[in-house]
Amino acid sequence: MKIGIVMVGSRFLVRVPVIGLALLATACAPSHLSVRDASRFPSEAASETFAVGYESIIEKYIESVSAGELALEGMRGLASIDPALGVQRSAADIVLTNSEEEVARFPAPDRHDVDGWADVTVKTALAGRKASPELAKISVEKIYEAVFDGALSRLDVYSRYAGADQARRNRARREGFGGIGIRFRIDEDLIRVTEIMEETPAARVGIEPGDRITHVDGFPVHGLTVEDIADRLRGPVHTEVEIAVRRSGRADPLTFEIERAHVIPNTVTSQVEDGVLFLEVSRFNQATAKKISRALKETRLEFGDGFRGVVLDMRGNPGGLLKQAVRVADLFLAQGEIVRTRGRHADSLQHYEARGGDLAGGRPVIVLIDGKSASAAEITGAALQDRGRAIVIGTTSYGKGTVQTVIRLPNEGEITLTWSRFVTPSGYFLHQLGVRPTICTSGIDEPGIDPIADLLSHRPEASALMTEWRVTGLNDRNSRRELRASCPAQRRESDYEPKLARRLIDDKRIFARVLGIGDVTAATRP
Repeated sequence: MKIGIVMVGSRFLVRVPVIGLALLATACAPSHLSVRDASRFPSEAASETFAVGYESIIEKYIESVSAGELALEGMRGLASIDPALGVQRSAADIVLTNSEEEVARFPAPDRHDVDGWADVTVKTALAGRKASPELAKISVEKIYEAVFDGALSRLDVYSRYAGADQARRNRARREGFGGIGIRFRIDEDLIRVTEIMEETPAARVGIEPGDRITHVDGFPVHGLTVEDIADRLRGPVHTEVEIAVRRSGRADPLTFEIERAHVIPNTVTSQVEDGVLFLEVSRFNQATAKKISRALKETRLEFGDGFRGVVLDMRGNPGGLLKQAVRVADLFLAQGEIVRTRGRHADSLQHYEARGGDLAGGRPVIVLIDGKSASAAEITGAALQDRGRAIVIGTTSYGKGTVQTVIRLPNEGEITLTWSRFVTPSGYFLHQLGVRPTICTSGIDEPGIDPIADLLSHRPEASALMTEWRVTGLNDRNSRRELRASCPAQRRESDYEPKLARRLIDDKRIFARVLGIGDVTAATRP
């Protein structure tokens, strides 16, 4: 891993590449730079935070942008706190107004001067606090949020800022956290345990689904929010937490002393029906590929020749970690390309190939997607379809074909920034197009309709459509909209698609015919 040292203002800052950066901290407390006392404003720390943010965006964003453009939009974001505030560029100056009356003026730095624009942002915020009671009473974290939200709003909908608290929760979802391994919900003011994750501290000490949590470390949890309770349960790995619960059938409460461990939320649910392995994948985190790999190996070991196929259900899956999507696709591929990424930054130019070793042993694979399947789910689905390894059933996917990288800031907040686009093995960009299922089920709710028979009776037209899907250019937006309309994106949650999958697995001849329609790898694009 490369570590860079850069100058920000008058101080040196060690900068670590943002990919995988969330591994550096889990369940840590907010930095001392996150000042919540609204009467104080840490100018030096704020300047450093803005400088790191601006420079990272300039360096990594998928399109070229200048420090001046970012900072000006960022300062205008202060109006989200007090709409009377305005920031304008006037000749060589930046002018702050309050109810259209000038209250401060600062010389505008060169458009590429990151440190200069960070300094002007701080000066504008300080002047705004003197002119606006609303701005004066909020914390510096709220100012970071307003400025970065303003700066990122001109980029794209997937680039966003998260403050220190939210960033910590984001890192926990991506990389896991120090916790005990339970899911719970608030039900009629009772905090009820709904799930115990396998191989976690809660499972080992004997907490059970249905237990009602009453106290954490001696503090009553009645009236707290889900987030507040989760924060109390989580903490550094190997620290202890005391949980008091009430259990049906017992008069006295139970108390458990539990040592926290690194917990990665489960994203994979598996079951085998008549030799068919159904894998429901809710999102992609650090453990997703490992869970699927284990399910495939266990099914092969238990069922042997009775293992007949796999249904990979990614309906409603919003995505997650790129490398996990690649690893999941790799579990079913013996060779060939999985995905490419293309952006401005050198590190965004990536090429991922299968390493060999199809754990399904060549058995039929069906992928289920819908209009909420996005990002990492689309990568996996497109790779298996393009490589002729799986039949995709459902509706056109969401069409989130961009890669986001995470930039950690000195205040412990983070910027999620779009920095590249996905390119499928057959050469098309997923962005604003998505994956086109081989068998489209959009609008089909009646059991009398047979989309498999309809597809096979119109095979030449279907193959031509799949080819057009792959050769239509990224900038041909009208054609891409028309293609998406041929199988409209919808949310699908019924058992209709799994039943179609079973039909195809049960009939190898029809499976092979349908598979050939979706396997169009001739179209290439640089």
